[in-house]
Amino acid sequence: MTTIKSLNKWANAHTYYSLDILRVALGVFFFIKGLQFISQSQMLMELFKPLRDFGGAMIVIHYVAPAHLVGGLMIAFGLLTRWALIAQLPILIGAILINFIGAMNPGNLVLAIAILLLTCFFIIYGSGKHSADYYLKMGY
Repeated sequence: MTTIKSLNKWANAHTYYSLDILRVALGVFFFIKGLQFISQSQMLMELFKPLRDFGGAMIVIHYVAPAHLVGGLMIAFGLLTRWALIAQLPILIGAILINFIGAMNPGNLVLAIAILLLTCFFIIYGSGKHSADYYLKMGY
């Protein structure tokens, strides 16, 4: 807990609007991806085709869209940002692995790696000073 508090103090002292905009953009990206998965469920089934022999593929399919939708909103508003980003990690790791298990798509692979790196950065950095977490903590 003290590590999280020290990370929050450091992030609040070194907060910039550009990082807040980047966090909001990451949240909007996850939200839009969740909408895409809901509206194009056949595409999601095609993505998970290499995994259909493994147990629990249907559970994974029902985890991806809600996690992206709810997590994206939470990340964009800066509410429980670290928890929302940790929930995205298995999906992002799966997005990278699907490129190696199924058909390789270099564009999707680069995008998934970039989003994974950005997610890891915000897990460490947190939501920053301009977020719902900060406003709730400060009592505004």
